[in-house]
Amino acid sequence: MNISHFYAMLSRMRYINRWGLMNNTRNENLSEHSLDVAMIAHCLVLIHNKRFGGSLNAERAALLALFHDSTEIITGDMPTPVKYFNPEIKNAYKEIEANAGDRLVSMLPDDFKDDMDEIIKMNGAGDSELKKFVKAADKFSALIKCIEEIKMGNSEFSKAKEATENSIHNMNMPENEVFEKEFLPSFYLSLDEQD
Repeated sequence: MNISHFYAMLSRMRYINRWGLMNNTRNENLSEHSLDVAMIAHCLVLIHNKRFGGSLNAERAALLALFHDSTEIITGDMPTPVKYFNPEIKNAYKEIEANAGDRLVSMLPDDFKDDMDEIIKMNGAGDSELKKFVKAADKFSALIKCIEEIKMGNSEFSKAKEATENSIHNMNMPENEVFEKEFLPSFYLSLDEQD
């Protein structure tokens, strides 16, 4: 029997800090971010299903979100301004991410590879419809980080907050509007105010 390094490698997500170019009051690692994105993606798909007559798989969206940045174990967290600086860098980074995904999948036993390849690449049946919810959840996770930093008096995140809000609005998703109105305001409150 061969030993698989896949899950041990995934456990290293906790060592990848996000927002590397920013002065953080508290570091956020990739594991924390992925859990947040999974919970929010699940919520957004529930909103889609319950408020807008959809029938998508919210649990699958959460699963895809858990693994959406797993390639960053190998690539590290590339700052957004660098990643999207120009089309050449963006395309090169997509290729690097694809290679990192292939490398992660190669660490699995053969009978797991197809399943995990679909999850990491979000190319299983119905995943194309879920991608936009994972992307929106990723943006909301970033927005929540900005809100938390600003609440701690860190104005460094003010521009990032504004840009992220614009990005969320530009997605033109009614589910985002519902999340923003019904769930996001609580993130501005203290624990006692959430009672």
